[in-house]
Amino acid sequence: MEPALPSEIEIKLDLSNEALESLLGSDLLGEPDEALQQSSTYFETDDRRLSEKGFSLRVRSTGASHVQTVKASGPAKSLFVRSEWETPLEGMEPVLDHTSPLISEFGPELEVEAAFNVFIERRVWNIELNGSRLEVVVDRGEVASGNRRSPVQEIEVELKDGDPKDLFVFIRKIDAIAPFRFGIQSKSERGLALLDRQQFMFKAERLDLERNIKASTAFREIAASCFRQFRLNEEILLQRRNSEGLHQARVALRRLRSAFSLFKPLLTGDEPSRLQGELRWLAGVLGEARNLDVLLMKAKDSDLRAKLKDARNTAYGDAVEALESARARALMLDFNEWLQCDTDRAGGGGATSEDASASEFAAKALDKMRKKLKKHGSALAETDDEHRHQVRKDAKKLRYAAEFFGSLFDDKRGARRHRKFIAAMEELQDHLGALNDLATGPDVLEQHGLADHPARDSVVSHDDKNALIRMAQSSVDEVIDTKRFWR
Repeated sequence: MEPALPSEIEIKLDLSNEALESLLGSDLLGEPDEALQQSSTYFETDDRRLSEKGFSLRVRSTGASHVQTVKASGPAKSLFVRSEWETPLEGMEPVLDHTSPLISEFGPELEVEAAFNVFIERRVWNIELNGSRLEVVVDRGEVASGNRRSPVQEIEVELKDGDPKDLFVFIRKIDAIAPFRFGIQSKSERGLALLDRQQFMFKAERLDLERNIKASTAFREIAASCFRQFRLNEEILLQRRNSEGLHQARVALRRLRSAFSLFKPLLTGDEPSRLQGELRWLAGVLGEARNLDVLLMKAKDSDLRAKLKDARNTAYGDAVEALESARARALMLDFNEWLQCDTDRAGGGGATSEDASASEFAAKALDKMRKKLKKHGSALAETDDEHRHQVRKDAKKLRYAAEFFGSLFDDKRGARRHRKFIAAMEELQDHLGALNDLATGPDVLEQHGLADHPARDSVVSHDDKNALIRMAQSSVDEVIDTKRFWR
């Protein structure tokens, strides 16, 4: 039987210094019930085995007390009845014994060393709202490793008891005073990021769905994972206007929209299609900038490059403006509230006849999508660009669904077949993507007044179109011939 959804929900919000000052200066919170200074040291092995396996180990000092905490996340979390182990300590040195699963997981010779520190000034409020109990925590401080620093300015709002809707009633009160973005990184993840070379984009993380869950719960986990990928890349895009960050932010939105259409039978009410429309709008704005990036990669002529760069700068300005707009903020708030609160509409209750196990749902959905690709992709040379674009969309949806559901079929045979299937899908997407670039290139040039530029042919050459169509057809056939990992 599937475990019940936890009644406690915690939402993390990231704020600028100015926004946090506005909030603390308002009368929403008043005086805190508690104010603490906390210092934490996080420990790791020299080869990062703890974080790779989904564990974190920290020792936190609050006043004169020291507490060691081991947390399990990701795949590790599902192995245990609980996901957190706390042990009081005399000092700041960790104690590796059987009060946590680290020794049984990594062996008695496990050696750890201090990796980074977190210094926090924490304020806590206990709030009653419409009969619900909330805990609001404001953390300000920094994560530090050597001479590298990362500021922390975040609010955690946790529903201790009551209706999740009240949690969002309160979050909307915060939004009216201080703009924020939903936080998706733990302090442990921020610290680990300081240890590595700076990342300029985040690909989708592997999803670990438990086999016995319902399809509706799988949807919630998949949607949350897509949102996390979007937020990680949005941060990079806002700070650096990086092309790979933009591309992966757009991929994350596409994956999220794919999840909505994939699980459409479970999503009742009007809100899913409204959210889909808003996600399409945001992805479209990012798409304008992405189209110019694609042409710039091919452009060798200096004058054409300069003109494309000007157009790209404008498009990136539009993308950042959209991400910072009230409309995008409302979308993120509405989406997260819907996902957390409307569990009946996110498949949790209304459409029970459709809400099968995730494995059953996945097998049927993958069969249906594979059949569609087979039908639409049977004669690419005899169709037009528009039809081939539709085949590309079919292929993307099948690829995303295969990635979403891979962990449900991860026995030895399933994992082997999954690897081959994804490899075949990647090759197909590359060929169909190249064909799409040929088809859209002239439109993008025309849109930016460059249709008659002397060097236009260098970025939209059609010489290899027939060869690309043949390769794409061969790749469609290869995908259809590849054994299904879900059967």
